[in-house]
Formats: sequence, structure tokens, C-alpha cells
Amino acid sequence: MIYAFDTFYYEDFAKTVCIAFENWNSETESFIFSENTEISSDYESGAFYKRELPCILSLLKKIDLKESDLIIVDGYVTLDNTGKIGLGGYLYESLNEKYPVIGIAKNGFASDDSQRRTVCRGESKTPLFLTAIGFDVEDAKTNVENMHGKFRMPTLLKKLDQLTREKDELNVIN
Repeated sequence: MIYAFDTFYYEDFAKTVCIAFENWNSETESFIFSENTEISSDYESGAFYKRELPCILSLLKKIDLKESDLIIVDGYVTLDNTGKIGLGGYLYESLNEKYPVIGIAKNGFASDDSQRRTVCRGESKTPLFLTAIGFDVEDAKTNVENMHGKFRMPTLLKKLDQLTREKDELNVIN
């Protein structure tokens, strides 16, 4: 199973959604998991993971990961050639390096990273930026290129982004 995570921040809470799907070319999800949590820290430039990682880890408690599963995050796994890691790298470490993590970011990152790949989908001239750990980055690139959908964002990742933006204040955890 592939589990894709995204978090959106409202004024007083964060909404994290996970879409689970069987295969890279799946058109529809198998499951959707969602959780609203209190925001645990302010945004800190250069340390985005400190804010988002607790949200993902909390939602992961509702999911029974299997050995062959992998995780997609909205962001970076690696940030440069010196070993600096992003959200996906910290998630990989938090999960005891048991599950491959692929980061798909919509915006570029300034530093050089030999493990970063650009993915152009559909007729878009604007790439997605892909990094991975525990999974071959070239295979990840090919898989993302072939995900369902004709546009820059694959169908299920676009749906994931939309779901995080649908405000639902009833499930805030205290």
C-alpha cells in the first residue's frame, strides 16, 4: 500500500490527511485517514519538519503499516549533498528506517542535491521535485511520472491537497 500525507494549517489547528492506494497508477484511493490536531509549534524557517512531523506521526497511529508499504510526503526527504534532511528524512528516522519515504514538493529548493529529480507531467512546464530514502529515486521518478492523471499533480495527490483544505473543526484533538 502507498500512503500519501499532507497537512494544512488553519489559525488554531492543523489538518492532516492520508490517502492510501494500492498501486502507483491507481485512479482512486483505498482508504482516507484524517485528523485535526492542535498546532504544536510555530513555523520555523528551515525547520518545517518540527511543525509537520508530529501531525503525521499522530495520524500514523491509526494506520497498520505493513513491511512492503511506502510513504509519500508533501515536501523533501533530502535537502542537499551534505546529508541535510527534510520532513521525509525525519519521518524515515522516526519510523526506524523501516518504510521507504518519497518526498514530492511543488516548489524548488535552492541547494544542490544529487538525489533530487524533477518530474514533468502532462503538458506542464513546471516540474515537481522528488527525493527519496529507502527507495530508488529513479524508480520513484518513473512511478510518479506514470501516476494517474493528465496534469502536473497526479489525481490522488491533487485530491489529497484538496481534502486538507476542507475545514472540519469538529475533530480537533485536545
